[in-house]
Amino acid sequence: MRFKRKFGVVLFCAVTLTACEPGATLDPLTDEQREELIRTAQTTSPYLKPGERVRIVVFGEDRLTGEYEIDPAGNLSLPLAGTIKASGLSKAQLERDLAKRFRGEYLRDPKVTVDVVGFHPFYIMGEVGRAGEFPFRSGLNVMSAIALAGGPTYRASRHTVLIKHADEPGFREYPLNAEIPVLPGDLIKLPERYF
Repeated sequence: MRFKRKFGVVLFCAVTLTACEPGATLDPLTDEQREELIRTAQTTSPYLKPGERVRIVVFGEDRLTGEYEIDPAGNLSLPLAGTIKASGLSKAQLERDLAKRFRGEYLRDPKVTVDVVGFHPFYIMGEVGRAGEFPFRSGLNVMSAIALAGGPTYRASRHTVLIKHADEPGFREYPLNAEIPVLPGDLIKLPERYF
């Protein structure tokens, strides 16, 4: 009887201590993984999309300079240039198309620059203080995004985050650190940790 009781106590302690073992953590990103992620952040969706706001500057022509929103059909309506397709073009391609449009009839040698001033928001859900939609800012990382959403809850994972980029079909798991960039249109999920 004593043996069974002692064995039961030892078994209970072993199971309890095993359950308290900290969860596995992800290894830090290798240099190759870090470079790939940064390259992805720089090249993912370099093309203009409907709903984005762009600032177009035509040097020396104040009446043509301004901010414009790409309409749902993917077009911009500009003075003198009329309607021009913008969705699916890079900033450099749109600059060339606008310069062509203005050259000849209106201007001799137009210098045009295009900058995106209004990006799609990103979304955060899961174990954060305030899940929801947040405005994208250039240079934003996952840790800053979680802070904007009220920080992690006490149940939040301390090691991983799930991110679905706008152009990807599903979530991918990333280590939770400040090296992970946020892109316009990202859906971020801070999962619950398991003890």
